[in-house]
Amino acid sequence: MKFQVNRDVFSEAVSFVVKLLPQRNPQPILAGVLIEAGEDGLTLSAFDYEASARTTIEASIDEPGTILVHGRLLSDIASRLPNAPIDIAVEDDGGITVRCGSARFTLAAMPVEEYPSIPEVSGTSGVVPADEFSTAIAQVGFAASRDDVTPVLTGVQLEVSGHQLSLVATDRYRVSLRDVPWDGESSEQSALVPARTLQEVGKTFGNAGTIQISFSGAGDREIIAFTAGNKTVTSLLIKGNFPPVRRLFPEQTEHHAVVSTAELSEAVRRVALVLDRSAPLRFTFGPDSVTMDASGSEQARASESVDAHLIGGDEVTLGLNPQYLLEALSAVKSEFVRVTFTSSDNANKLSPVLVTSQTSVEQAGLDSFKYLLQPNLLLR
Repeated sequence: MKFQVNRDVFSEAVSFVVKLLPQRNPQPILAGVLIEAGEDGLTLSAFDYEASARTTIEASIDEPGTILVHGRLLSDIASRLPNAPIDIAVEDDGGITVRCGSARFTLAAMPVEEYPSIPEVSGTSGVVPADEFSTAIAQVGFAASRDDVTPVLTGVQLEVSGHQLSLVATDRYRVSLRDVPWDGESSEQSALVPARTLQEVGKTFGNAGTIQISFSGAGDREIIAFTAGNKTVTSLLIKGNFPPVRRLFPEQTEHHAVVSTAELSEAVRRVALVLDRSAPLRFTFGPDSVTMDASGSEQARASESVDAHLIGGDEVTLGLNPQYLLEALSAVKSEFVRVTFTSSDNANKLSPVLVTSQTSVEQAGLDSFKYLLQPNLLLR
């Protein structure tokens, strides 16, 4: 096997395929990147039985063939090579040489025959706008749980209905929801995708124009594929029933406050500095301001108010997790944010607040982002 390839193109391709691989893999063979040189160009692939990444790039192929080489090491080397074409070849002793300018590396080849087959996807598919889908992932993915004890909560639920694709995530304390346009088969379809994999898809494909999404497989090997240009990412779906969180969102949203997103974010960060870990921050939403109060150890206290517009109800005092609120404010892509106070039939249970975007004091946001956050009990 022997080929020559552009340094920047090759470095970007290797970086893309190794990005989804775990830092520590119990099977050393899965740390490899499969490189196939053939008539269609140079194809690079990585797979760890749960997620895969594949891309095809142009290269001058002198001798076709297939090699398997340690992915992260190859990525580190490619990113630091001088600005010159890269020549890669398999030597007679089986070693792999990488030459670029005056730099020369010799790498050990890994056994290709032990590497698992990269999954192929063919099934229900559709297309979504890459920029909207990437934004939706950023607005939803952070609300997924990071605790592997309940695997179904570590994923983002994708649901196709008609010409709409919904993304939903929850960790029991909050729920995040966003819809994007879906152009494709309109039959109802759902997939629970690991949040980490989906977030990498959003970062990688955000400027791709459009992304094709394909659902495939059955039983224990259900997978989903995301394709944009010459890149494809597949992911094994999480098995289990995602909780029916949509019913938690209120239909009536009359009692709410509108606040500057930036001003509220900055104030929350400042006041929360004195809070003990995981302690709630006290918010009092009044007719023309929202006041934040915090007290922590070492007798430290803090208080700050920012302008707010309270509409449709009386003053409200409640406790919110400041980090959870800050993540929601970062997800709101608008100058103002609306905080809606919901009601519950259970008088003994605190009702969640609904966070949505707001274009101006009077005008609701144009996107479908919704974030439901459960308040915390406040100690008197």
